[in-house]
Amino acid sequence: MNFKTITSFTLALIASTSLVAQKSNKKAQKPNIIYIMSDDHTSQAFGIYGSRLAKLNPTPTLDKIAKEGIIFDNCFVNNSICTPSRASILSGQYSQANGVLDLEGELPMERQYLPIELKKLGYQTALIGKWHLEAQPNFDYYNVLTQHGGQGSYFDPYLTETEMPYAKPDAAKQLGKQYQGHSTDVITDISINWLKNKRDKNKPFVLFHHYKAPHDNFEYAPRYKDYLENVEIPEPASLYDNKNNGSIGTRGVNDALIHDIGSSVSKRNTIRSQGMMLWDKNSVKNSDPNFDPAKKIRDDMSGRDYTHATYQEYLKRYLRCVKGVDDNVARLVAFLKKEGLYDNTIIIYTGDQGFMLGEHDYIDKRWMYEESMRMPFFVRFPEKIKAGLRTDAIINNTDFAPTIIELAGGKAPKQMQGHSFKKVLETGKEPKGWQQSTYYRYWMHMAHAHANPAHFGIRTKKYKLIFFYGKYWVDTQDPNADWNKKSWGNRFTFDTPAAWEFYDLSKDPQEMNNAYRDPAYKNIIADLKKQLVTKRKELNEEDGAKFPHIQKVIDAHWND
Repeated sequence: MNFKTITSFTLALIASTSLVAQKSNKKAQKPNIIYIMSDDHTSQAFGIYGSRLAKLNPTPTLDKIAKEGIIFDNCFVNNSICTPSRASILSGQYSQANGVLDLEGELPMERQYLPIELKKLGYQTALIGKWHLEAQPNFDYYNVLTQHGGQGSYFDPYLTETEMPYAKPDAAKQLGKQYQGHSTDVITDISINWLKNKRDKNKPFVLFHHYKAPHDNFEYAPRYKDYLENVEIPEPASLYDNKNNGSIGTRGVNDALIHDIGSSVSKRNTIRSQGMMLWDKNSVKNSDPNFDPAKKIRDDMSGRDYTHATYQEYLKRYLRCVKGVDDNVARLVAFLKKEGLYDNTIIIYTGDQGFMLGEHDYIDKRWMYEESMRMPFFVRFPEKIKAGLRTDAIINNTDFAPTIIELAGGKAPKQMQGHSFKKVLETGKEPKGWQQSTYYRYWMHMAHAHANPAHFGIRTKKYKLIFFYGKYWVDTQDPNADWNKKSWGNRFTFDTPAAWEFYDLSKDPQEMNNAYRDPAYKNIIADLKKQLVTKRKELNEEDGAKFPHIQKVIDAHWND
């Protein structure tokens, strides 16, 4: 073999070895993760979920991302209110296990298991935007909204950054640094700046990118004031006729409580309705200084005309906030593509819960009804997830943390109650033995002006069973009945009847007929009650030891 041949062979060997090494390094490289969560962005306000609003094309960017990955049709929250949902996402635990039952709940740094585990796996962690969990975030970098108890302001928001002394959000103080502009734009700017200038580029990253929008009072960026202005927004039939939805637990005996329970679009709720809030010019002055509610919603309008006008304005404000989110996600995607990060980054999108957009004449969340309980959820990662997948596998927000940890190459700690659905992501199919139901519990009985009774229940793919146990509230003989006065202690916290509701979702997806008393479902309901008992025991959700006054109500009405 001559020198020339030896040299050629050596160079070829080096090139081959280098190629193998490159492939090996590429294979060993951990994917980046961006978890995007918007506040109250419900599944009705997407194209991909096919609701009455889909034809308005409210989310073209998000729909495109979703179609390039997997879409979940049965993703649910376990407690439909901001702070408890976020606590479950970070801890992988249900509310009673992680201790965050209500809006004043606090998740200490040592129990923020998700970022802790991701750090162990070599990830640089960041959280930007809405936090709403009181205690200091356990992330390598954070920059979080601090005004209004952590809710933040839509315009010119204050945020607290890692380098600053951390103080719990205070509704009476302006903490941190003030940024100019609309919060959706500001949060995106900060995230892009962190990705470009502040992260350690030698490490994989996980970025929790949290928008305030589209939380009420739906203060959209001024550039959207004409968006949908001349469009008639489709209305849900249940806005005007709720048929046999509900029970004495939600309506009172002979509908005696319909003016108190559940904030409304119409004038039904005399304590809190969307029309009352729309009359407040200050709620939209930064979005549209020329807005005059009296031109659109007059108090002397007839009931149906008033409800129609209120609904139209409500939905347009909400969807303008959604439009801002969608456009800003487009900005984030454009940056990732420019930096060559897009295809090696797992993109997850969700809301922190669902939201009622006039269904059953309700606004806000809290309910176990579908629109409030269902979360949008989709994931894009072309290396592992085929485009165009869709699944009806049941997941809930306690499952997010175990899944993200497994995607990052780890294993969820034992204290997490959720389950990883990584196999579902990669195949679109449920593994053998996958959960066939999900548990729900709302604790804040008749809290705030929204006034929703406390309840819990179970949802399968076909059925939903709900128990409203609000009657416990006035058990003044039991010292344990003294609850969080800051969050729940107002004049709306009164006694409500205990009651059951059952819906056959295969025949009644809009939940218009409470069929609990229908003898045709007697055996199905009995089986669901057995499943509910088992699930509550597995999740340590039973009330006998901690809340005996609640258990008394459960025992007294279990067989009603």
